[in-house]
Amino acid sequence: MSTHTEPAGPSRPAPPTPPPRAAGGPARRGSSPLGRLGPLPWIGPAVALIVLVVLWPVYEMARTSFLNISVSGFVRGSAGLDQYRQLFADPDLGSVVVATVVWTAAVVGCTMLVSLALAQLFHQRFPGRRVTRWALIAPWAASVLMTAVGFRWMLDRTAGVLNTLMVDLGLVDGPRDWLGDPATAWPWLMFVAVFVSLPFTTYTLLAGLQTVPDEVYEAARVDGAGPWRTYRLITLPLLRPAALVGIVINLINVFNSFPVIWAMTRGGPDSQTATTTVFMYQLKSDDIGQSAAMSVVNFALVVVMVLVFLRVSRWNKEGT
Repeated sequence: MSTHTEPAGPSRPAPPTPPPRAAGGPARRGSSPLGRLGPLPWIGPAVALIVLVVLWPVYEMARTSFLNISVSGFVRGSAGLDQYRQLFADPDLGSVVVATVVWTAAVVGCTMLVSLALAQLFHQRFPGRRVTRWALIAPWAASVLMTAVGFRWMLDRTAGVLNTLMVDLGLVDGPRDWLGDPATAWPWLMFVAVFVSLPFTTYTLLAGLQTVPDEVYEAARVDGAGPWRTYRLITLPLLRPAALVGIVINLINVFNSFPVIWAMTRGGPDSQTATTTVFMYQLKSDDIGQSAAMSVVNFALVVVMVLVFLRVSRWNKEGT
């Protein structure tokens, strides 16, 4: 018997076998309630914290600035823009703003320069380096208020260590009121502010220095670059991200600094050693609404200052 065989057609590839799925795992992405939420469970607590700690107080601060509130805290109705009109008509506001700008620029500038020198020192190998690094943490570990009070006692006119020492050495004829005169109070306030800002900034810059690979310096030496040229063209550009972090954090902290000035001079005499933050607190005793208006102005000033600095420094550009 003859059999008829049909000609075989072109073979088709077998369909791909789906990869095995883990036991108990979801059949597809987003099938479980947690998967449909995406990253919300992870960022939700942080967002809630920002809303409660930052956005809600800012809203309440702005709302209070448009109210007429008595010293005892009773709301007497809307004040409109009267609080802002009275604030900008205050004769002390202009000098306080100028003093705040000078205070911020001087403290941040001195902090960055001294911290850069300390970071370079601690980046080198020398006997006792670990002990000196630990010692630098002391101003950071101590309370800023406690440090400011300690310096106020040291500068006290009657029982201060500085006056006693200088009188005994014959450097001054009699005790001086270092914190009672703005001409001598401002340098001491800036010194204390720099002193408490050094640890964070120094360690930030030190971390940046430690990320620079040694091969870059070796290549520079092979090319014949001197120490200053290497530092200017290699170290400083590579240190730029760490320096930007240090400058921005210090700008915000110093601009809003309150404990140093309040503990040492309370902004006196007559707001001559007050920054906008201290001036805002001084206004609270007379008019809470006007103090809230100063808070809004202060918040706007620090935001504008940081944005202008980031714009000028081109923080999101890799090139200089």
